[in-house]
Amino acid sequence: MTASDWKKVFNQLNAKPVVKAKFLKHCKPKDRKTGIAARKCERCGRFGAHISSYGLHFCRHCFREIAVQIGFTKYS
Repeated sequence: MTASDWKKVFNQLNAKPVVKAKFLKHCKPKDRKTGIAARKCERCGRFGAHISSYGLHFCRHCFREIAVQIGFTKYS
């Protein structure tokens, strides 16, 4: 189960509190502090190629799409 899929399962278990408690005890993946799955892009939700400079938190794809709108300029 990937880092994004377990939240979908968690939403399905809201109707079953006993099963939800057991899931949280045994199956929930740990919160990531380092590595590729620690941060997600705020715009599209990708995990890799994360630009966190200036507090942006975008992946490189989204940054290239909206860089001019934010105020960044390309010099070369």
